[in-house]
Amino acid sequence: MDKNDGRFCLELKVRDYECDLQGVVNNAVYQNYLEHARHEYLLTKGINFVKLHDEGIDLIVTRVEIDYRHPLRSDDRFIITTDVQRQGNARLVFNQTILKIPGNMPVIKATVTGAATKNGRPVAPGKILTQLGLE
Repeated sequence: MDKNDGRFCLELKVRDYECDLQGVVNNAVYQNYLEHARHEYLLTKGINFVKLHDEGIDLIVTRVEIDYRHPLRSDDRFIITTDVQRQGNARLVFNQTILKIPGNMPVIKATVTGAATKNGRPVAPGKILTQLGLE
């Protein structure tokens, strides 16, 4: 994990079982990659999902937009970049890319919108915004 142009970066490698019969990463697997990178990013900011849940706050995904550009195959190495911005009072927008390495070939570009909830209702993320440097 390191920083690249102010974005959080996480390097991973494609595992055989993530590929479909065509030999490429199944489209749904990319969402797992993105989620893993978001969780790792939040941990670097001191934001822990279990702790938040114990405090009654849950961070949920409300929308995912993905543009697929180039497939990944078994054993490919890639980097997921993640940055976040605030949208309104309760939403966070994560801008993420997956780049095949070496060469940083664009694989996907994604925008993932999320919200903080308490008892199933949207709430202002409060200290989360502070921890993310958005307030």
